[in-house]
Amino acid sequence: MNTAVTRKIVEIDEELCDGCGQCIPSCAEGALEIVDGKARIIEDKLCDGLGACLGECPTGALKVIERKADEFDEEAVHQHLAEQEKAAKEETMACGCQSGSMQSFGAAGGCPSAGMKTFAPAGVHQAAGMPAAVESEAESALSHWPVQIMLVPAQAPFLKGADLLVVADCVPIVYPSFHQDFLQGKAVVMGCPKLDDAQHYIDKFAEICKYSGVNSITIPIVEVPCCSGLPVIVKKGMEKAGVKIPIEEIVISTRGKILQRTRS
Repeated sequence: MNTAVTRKIVEIDEELCDGCGQCIPSCAEGALEIVDGKARIIEDKLCDGLGACLGECPTGALKVIERKADEFDEEAVHQHLAEQEKAAKEETMACGCQSGSMQSFGAAGGCPSAGMKTFAPAGVHQAAGMPAAVESEAESALSHWPVQIMLVPAQAPFLKGADLLVVADCVPIVYPSFHQDFLQGKAVVMGCPKLDDAQHYIDKFAEICKYSGVNSITIPIVEVPCCSGLPVIVKKGMEKAGVKIPIEEIVISTRGKILQRTRS
């Protein structure tokens, strides 16, 4: 049982806090959560009072004060972080499908078109003016697995503090430079707002926005009507979580041209 002592601890000014969640990734102890649209300390014993989260707050809502609080409990922190990790893993498919297994890997650097070479099939002479077949040696910009919205745990480590790309699953087909222009440096989730469960998506994005401290959200969609529901779903998830995260919506034609960019 913890004993209350006078010590340094983080205090959050609810008047200044806008629920952006940018402080959450910088708290290594996992002591902060967004609750009812405001950042809050889950338990005093999880906050070490060092204030690593202060510099991330754009409104200056966080500060370190001295007050009576439960002593910082490092063992409780380890247990709390282990429970968070366990919860994230348990959110993968119950059937044990390999597609639900989380993986993180470094995204490729440099230009994805670098190192590409052309070749003609053996025994075939390339006619003048005809393009050669292309064998790509480019590496993927993808930094994690899985990517399907239905499979990604809301508290997956790769979502913490990420710039999130929420993409309609037809976009990588119609947009030829998807990895270079959109995927570099971002965590990605993808799905179809028409064919999948919209309410499940809303609930999933609410959890992601609430617990992961997502820094920004980019939503590329195709101009077809069925894609238009994806930004609406993400915004409803944010509203349910009570947070505000910068969003960029990108509309792409069925021939792969960017038609519109909107920021909110």
